[in-house]
Amino acid sequence: MPTSDEPYTSLPTSHLLGSVPAAVEPDNKSASYEVPEANMQIFPPANGGFRGNDPGTSYGGDESSESKWKGVFSISSYTPYFDVDTDIVLDRIANSMHPLRGNFFRRIETIPDLYGPVWISTTLVFMLAAVGNCATYLMNKKSDSSTTWSFDVSYMNWAACAIYGYVILLPLAFYFLLQYFGLTSSLIRLWCMWGYSLFIFLPACILLVIPVEFVRWIIILLTGATSACFVTLNIRSYIEGNDLTLLVISSLVLQFALAIFIKVYFFA
Repeated sequence: MPTSDEPYTSLPTSHLLGSVPAAVEPDNKSASYEVPEANMQIFPPANGGFRGNDPGTSYGGDESSESKWKGVFSISSYTPYFDVDTDIVLDRIANSMHPLRGNFFRRIETIPDLYGPVWISTTLVFMLAAVGNCATYLMNKKSDSSTTWSFDVSYMNWAACAIYGYVILLPLAFYFLLQYFGLTSSLIRLWCMWGYSLFIFLPACILLVIPVEFVRWIIILLTGATSACFVTLNIRSYIEGNDLTLLVISSLVLQFALAIFIKVYFFA
């Protein structure tokens, strides 16, 4: 039996019922959870947002292809593609104006974006509707001085359907064709390239206001040739080493067809 001078703290207590073991601090005190970033090289997006309340669980990993495609309908999957600097966008615009400047797909290899294509396509829709009406009025006024100004709202509808449909559906078609022929392709890169190919039509729309038919045809043919050359050279470099000449020719013809459609419908 311990004397009164002996401390009672030396008595063993681990056997007592209800005793609480000492808390042990983890070795790594700075452990944290990192949210996986979107992979900008793969489409469908592998991480189309989080599930439940667990921030460490995403749609990526070993999920089935069906679950990966769910990222297509998630806005968060596209967020990284709009986080781009102005200098990068301007450089890509300059590259689209000078097709021989270099391989566009190599420039967007690490950071493809959708900001430029969306901005360019939307601006072109409004410019075709506004400038197209103005050009039509000037041509009618030239032939008939009594012509009064009227805004044709159908220009806006046709412009939206033609431009958005072209820049979305055509790259999508080429994406599935490349997949069919056994080539690895990126839908984001195709969208990016085709979107920037439309930029040259913006300054062309302003020049097409000139009420001289011969001059208008020269402008639209030069514009279509530049845009078609940009698309064709990049598609050819994208499928280099594969005998898919038909795809290259198709991209050239379709780009020229868009230019002719713009001239015939909006600047007749």
